[in-house]
Amino acid sequence: MKEYKYKINGNNYNVAVGDLEDNIVTVEVNGVPYKVELDKAPATKVVKAARPSAAPRTETGAKVISKPAAPSNGAAGVKAPLPGVILSINVKVGDTVKAADTVIMLEAMKMENAIHAGRDGKIASINVAQGDSVLEGAVLLTIE
Repeated sequence: MKEYKYKINGNNYNVAVGDLEDNIVTVEVNGVPYKVELDKAPATKVVKAARPSAAPRTETGAKVISKPAAPSNGAAGVKAPLPGVILSINVKVGDTVKAADTVIMLEAMKMENAIHAGRDGKIASINVAQGDSVLEGAVLLTIE
């Protein structure tokens, strides 16, 4: 039973409401039980909790997460500072960049993080695509 306390015109009432069965509810007011018949049963709404979505997977069932890779031939790699999802890639292979240029936008912990080139040079390769999940330390692109 759910219990309520009401004050009506200066009078205190302790009301306990029981379960609804066939449009009849047992109500107790200041210790006196009453059977209350409802015209129509109120509609009850069942709320189901949303299930979290699963991480994206490839056609083979492998998770879509880039792993750290070592850059080759003296090129410097721009690494992910923390795990996240690639929102946008602002450069193409062959573009010339300065150290302060934003090359990638990474979403991590519901915040957008601008990833800068870190050095002057030319984009040698881009190892990720928009929407990819990356781990901390993953090489996002390489600069020659």
